[in-house]
Amino acid sequence: MTGTLFSFGHGYSARAVSRLLAPQGWRVIGTSRDENQMGSIRASGAEPMVWPGSQPDFEGVTHLLISTAPKADGDPVLAELHDQIAARAKQFAWVGYLSTTAVYGDHQGGWVDETTPPAPTAERGRWRVRAEEQWAAIPGLPLHIFRLAGIYGPGRGPFSKLRRGGLRRIIKPGQVFSRIHVDDIARVLAASMAKPNPGAIYNVCDDEPVPPQDVIGYAAELQGLPLPPAVPYEEADMTPMARSFYNENKRVRNDRIKTELGVTLRYPNYRVGLEALMKEPGNAS
Repeated sequence: MTGTLFSFGHGYSARAVSRLLAPQGWRVIGTSRDENQMGSIRASGAEPMVWPGSQPDFEGVTHLLISTAPKADGDPVLAELHDQIAARAKQFAWVGYLSTTAVYGDHQGGWVDETTPPAPTAERGRWRVRAEEQWAAIPGLPLHIFRLAGIYGPGRGPFSKLRRGGLRRIIKPGQVFSRIHVDDIARVLAASMAKPNPGAIYNVCDDEPVPPQDVIGYAAELQGLPLPPAVPYEEADMTPMARSFYNENKRVRNDRIKTELGVTLRYPNYRVGLEALMKEPGNAS
């Protein structure tokens, strides 16, 4: 299966998708508001476009991916292009919206799945819920929502910060996070494109929610570096955004990507993912 994918906000996750699809014969068009990103988008196998700025042309587009971050007043793509997209809703074979597990809010370490009602506590989660609702309200649009956990991968591992001595192990008893390797995000999206199920919602995360200090500790072990200092959460100097992540504590189930899409995660836990990242140039101890 091939087609033409138009990708709004062609950033870290979307570029992993184009690196997967382009060699298979897909045409991928990726947007960014930053002209300096055009080279990176092209390097991922996509045709770059500055947007907002250029006028998108959906002629021949079969698949639509939205990675743009919402604002307080809603989704930026729909703010400009709602009527154009709605008029072509039946043209698309698949539409994917990249959301976040922040929509679930705080569950005090309990498990959530796709049937758990959104109850965001952070502003970014409330904005995502609103954007999900805006996209879902377009009649006939074959929408698929992907709620992503914390993303890591090439260029986004802890190793460079460890070498610079810029990481701490912030300790908040009972706190866990779910995460996902960017290449597994791409594989989940590709599997969904091959097996569309309009209206579906998928949690995209690995199999093992863990305390953040465990990830940092294992990364230090792999590099043969000293364990970074432990700092109690109450005493940690953190930005409001960073602190907001610690205000939500939940374990996210990923069964649906396996049972419905047949995905086997390449990086089912942080240990496998970090071991793979160690093979990147400059990461070996």
